[in-house]
Amino acid sequence: MTARQEELVARDLLDHPGKIGVFFQQKRWKELAALVRYARREVPVELAQTDPALYRRLRGQITRFFLLGGDAFCLEALEAKAGDRGTAAAG
Repeated sequence: MTARQEELVARDLLDHPGKIGVFFQQKRWKELAALVRYARREVPVELAQTDPALYRRLRGQITRFFLLGGDAFCLEALEAKAGDRGTAAAG
């Protein structure tokens, strides 16, 4: 999965948090790992200057993700289950 694909998956899951449980049940580990990586990476501060509305929206979605228990996801375990061990994080 490319970095752009990871971002799109993560942003879709942040837009629709109800899908996270479905992805977990379907064992879609790569997508869940992408979400956790994206949320931990934080929203680029530069986005606040270039697109303040998008910045606020993403910040709010990431905050909601963590408040709803997103910090319970173990990135290393998800990557191990996905079989990619973080190769997409480097790309």
